[in-house]
Amino acid sequence: MLGLTGILAFLTGYIVPFVLVLSLLVFVHEMGHYLVGRWSGIRILAFSIGFGPELLGFTDKHGTRWKLSLIPLGGYVRFFGDEDVSSKPDDDKLASMSEEDRARSFAGAKLWKRAATVAAGPIANFILAIAIFAVLFSIYGRSVADPVVAEVKPGSVAAEAGVVPGDLLIAIDGTRVETFDDVRRYVSIRPEQQIVVTIERNGQKLDVPMVPARTDMTDQFGNKIEIGLIGIVTNQEVGHFRVQTYSPLEAVKEGAIQTWHIVTGTFKYIGNLISGYMKPDQLGGPIRVAQASGQMATLGVAALLQLAAVLSVSIGLLNLMPVPVLDGGHLMFYAIEAVRGKPLGSSAQDIAFRIGLAMVLSLMVFATWNDISALIG
Repeated sequence: MLGLTGILAFLTGYIVPFVLVLSLLVFVHEMGHYLVGRWSGIRILAFSIGFGPELLGFTDKHGTRWKLSLIPLGGYVRFFGDEDVSSKPDDDKLASMSEEDRARSFAGAKLWKRAATVAAGPIANFILAIAIFAVLFSIYGRSVADPVVAEVKPGSVAAEAGVVPGDLLIAIDGTRVETFDDVRRYVSIRPEQQIVVTIERNGQKLDVPMVPARTDMTDQFGNKIEIGLIGIVTNQEVGHFRVQTYSPLEAVKEGAIQTWHIVTGTFKYIGNLISGYMKPDQLGGPIRVAQASGQMATLGVAALLQLAAVLSVSIGLLNLMPVPVLDGGHLMFYAIEAVRGKPLGSSAQDIAFRIGLAMVLSLMVFATWNDISALIG
């Protein structure tokens, strides 16, 4: 059994970093909904970090209840006229409202205002990620190395393709690479998928097709990950390792590029899952996120912030999925409404919300099962 010291170490090492990171991401996401909703003239009843019973809170002069709730696994903004926290409209309540009250309800707002309010949450997550990366790049810069081959592992994919030390990698599948990390990032998410690497050797360009090998790796914390590798290494002599610095404006641009890399990498990962190139056990849930938060916290604030930026992009993308109960599902309904000229009927929306909730819960159960399986080996 864990003693008091062990329990305290677990709480401060894993739970506290996890709650802090998740609360930041949820707060920014919901603040996006809140700010655009207020700007659109929609009355807001509650702004909650967490679900379940309220732990503490206050009501502001606009009548919005700001609260911190017991279960720190999300949050919500509840608008006037909503039946529940999923923003499903309460038809009975709306029917009995005056015209003035209905105009201030979420369901009574113009279509573009509802769409903007819903989209603002995921957009806020992307902006947060860009801001975090920009701050980190401004303060710490970025470690980079030239994409020059110093060593080719014997028997590797690159060795069989004819790559030799001294080769300069300039593009992969027509996409220009400027650092060795660009190569690593591109290759790692394409195991067993053919790529064409363009190299420069003695002033000549060569297109070299190869298929990255699916490889099981273990990170510095002992976590097992599956990536694609081609078997090349660089070093200080040929790669010229250095810290690249950025002005504030350049840091914002680089932050946007880094965020875009995460977006495209996520879509590639989902495509790999569907096509069978990646195992579904790589999909993690709250336990794995808590574990990663604790591990990154041991490396310092910068590492924890970098994890927060990655998770912020993930939350933004997840919420944009066209699944009812998620923001993307609401946007899908609004697109249908724009085409039809009227919203879907309440019964159709109710069925869709039930299906969407079942899908989200199933995904959470599956991801949590993966987390538990990884913990017990």
